[in-house]
Amino acid sequence: MAAYFALFVALLSRILPHAFQTTSVGFTAVGGGLLYFGARRGRWQTVPAVLLMMATDYYLTTFVYNYPFHVSAYIVTWLWYAAVCLLGHGVLAQKSSALRVAAAVLATSTSFFVLSNLVVWAGSTMYPHTAQGLVACYVAAIPFYANDLMSTAVTAGAFFGLPALARNIAATLREGAHSQRPA
Repeated sequence: MAAYFALFVALLSRILPHAFQTTSVGFTAVGGGLLYFGARRGRWQTVPAVLLMMATDYYLTTFVYNYPFHVSAYIVTWLWYAAVCLLGHGVLAQKSSALRVAAAVLATSTSFFVLSNLVVWAGSTMYPHTAQGLVACYVAAIPFYANDLMSTAVTAGAFFGLPALARNIAATLREGAHSQRPA
């Protein structure tokens, strides 16, 4: 149930800023939500997560941005959604230590930065198709990378950290109650 809640938060983090005209914040729970979902659900549960994210892409493109929707423009993004879920499942399902979560957060945000900007450079006319154009594309995207890295770290930290904190508090309370019983 918590995995679906994380996925729901990820979806809302994409839709609500447009509903309230606050898109300048640049916060999204997509990376952290997909990592957590993948870690808590089986490999095949990646399919409904990707389908929900695809539906969100369609909604945002056609109804919010009023652009025509082209499947080919999203294939890399959809593969990335699946890869993040599978990364969460493969790396964080058995043991989600702080170091593993941090490494997965870094891999998630960095892979999105590298892939999405490569696709923008190669598939559009925004930047010349030269080495300088590629560098310019990546340099222009650095602020977005920073925002994505921070928001992925915050959401993954909350999704993985709060349950661990609750377990530690519960264990401490049980130990305290057990040690106060009369012998």
